[in-house]
Amino acid sequence: SAITDECEGTNVEGNITNNFNNGAWNPNSLPGSVGQYWEALYEGIRKANLIIENVQKYNTPDNPQQDGDLRNRIGEMYFMRGYFHMLLLRMYGEAPYIDRVINAGDNMDFKKESVHSMVEKIVTDAQTAYGMVPNKYVKTSENFGRVDKGACLGLISFVRWVAATPLWNGASQYGYNLRRVFENEYAYDATRWRKAKEAAKAVLDFEVGGTKRYSLYTKHDANDFKDPADGNLNDSRVYARLWDMFYDMDAFANEYVFFMTKSKDQAWQGDIYPPSREGSSRQQPVQEQVDEYEYIVGDYGYPVYSAEARKGGYDDTNPYVKGTRDPRFYRDVIYHGAPYRNNKNESKTINTASGSDKIGATNATTTGYYLRKFQQESWNKSGNFSINAPAIWRLPEFIYIYAEACNELGEDIDEAYKLVNTVRERSFMKPMPPEEKTNQQLMREYIQRERRVELFYEGKRPWTCRLYLEPTSKEELAKESLWKSSGSDNSKRTQKYWAANNGALPRCQRMINGMRPVQDENGAITVDGVKYRMERFCVEERTFSIQHYLFPIRQSELQKTPTIEQNPGW
Repeated sequence: SAITDECEGTNVEGNITNNFNNGAWNPNSLPGSVGQYWEALYEGIRKANLIIENVQKYNTPDNPQQDGDLRNRIGEMYFMRGYFHMLLLRMYGEAPYIDRVINAGDNMDFKKESVHSMVEKIVTDAQTAYGMVPNKYVKTSENFGRVDKGACLGLISFVRWVAATPLWNGASQYGYNLRRVFENEYAYDATRWRKAKEAAKAVLDFEVGGTKRYSLYTKHDANDFKDPADGNLNDSRVYARLWDMFYDMDAFANEYVFFMTKSKDQAWQGDIYPPSREGSSRQQPVQEQVDEYEYIVGDYGYPVYSAEARKGGYDDTNPYVKGTRDPRFYRDVIYHGAPYRNNKNESKTINTASGSDKIGATNATTTGYYLRKFQQESWNKSGNFSINAPAIWRLPEFIYIYAEACNELGEDIDEAYKLVNTVRERSFMKPMPPEEKTNQQLMREYIQRERRVELFYEGKRPWTCRLYLEPTSKEELAKESLWKSSGSDNSKRTQKYWAANNGALPRCQRMINGMRPVQDENGAITVDGVKYRMERFCVEERTFSIQHYLFPIRQSELQKTPTIEQNPGW
């Protein structure tokens, strides 16, 4: 999250995120060692291939206490082989597809395949897995969370969508001028959206026992604001449903298409807490992300940078008024004046103007915001807990893929509109304005904003900004040029850019902004007896160049396999 315009990260753990943002990465030095790079992914692929081949070679017997276990495990390995190749594709693009065990003495002259060739092989592996794994596991089963048929459909849908996005489907139209090995295969082809639509629809329509396999989590009603401690210290701003969708096992059983168990724990949350709760603010939301949470005008939601929001009353000096923003904002982000709590579960108002949570204080935010999403707020740094979050894929992701494909193809627009609005309705958010149904570009913007808000801090933004080639698009470059010409220093540029109604801040990944409180006797926000107005400011500039769309393959890997070409620009 912190290598994009979602968050800013601190300098812990080797300053990983800041090294990315400063451009301090290359084929000889990739920040961090978290098991997600080229060599680790091929290690996972090798393990899957060893299991698939050796089960047959050694005639491995089935589980005598549970018929079909072995078949399920083999199916899982086909899924994981496809899944690991998907991770390779997402990070590196073209790569060798390894579907057999590589032995010492084998010919090592591997070569890249085109992304679209890789996609077809991932789909084939997922289809094989689909035929071997069960329809679903019930939440009381010891196998709950393992790969099932729905996860296989999810993998197919996801890679079909990746193949349809601009990076691999018409990139030259978005300012991408580097040449990949199979560049001639990446011209725009509308049939890729057709396949993405069909694959997403397969997820949405998948039935088990005559009932839709997946459904949105809708427990708790619009009057329930109780938090995980069964209290309401959030001034009725955060709906219980929006808390519980990340904790209730019914949500995992019905909405989550694929997830890893116990992926966040008390150590993570302790680091995320503000200093006033003895935390170190490790991930801090930025203004670019906050601006994507729409403002409610009458019966519909509009982006805060739109003319409709400004006419409807949005005030950037008082932007967090209760009930005026998408409810997901109040769940996801802690801001100046936010109702919160201390480590004794007593009511507390966040103050980023003074005290331990002040912008720039020791271990405090640098953007004016603290992360709230996924928090078990009643945990007071005593005892242990773990949660299954974030998911790899939740149902809304496939709703967005389907709706986007409909929009790109110019068909089933009413259905797409209604589906996206079901996610908004689940979050107690007003619907999208109906005029977008007749405006392809407007609907495209709404769907992409929905993806960004609903899936905030779920590991999506680093890839979507790349897949859509935002940093080199004509629109974003024009906005960046306008921003640069708007003032004498970066903060003044941001303030004047906003005052001139120039729309969303540039999505070029070359800066992040924040919001700071300024004492003002006419200010509308009162915290600890002091009146404030809010003011935008630039936090930092960042580095993002055209080669950063794809990660570099480590030089040490290329030395092992000289037949593989480095990614363009590296």
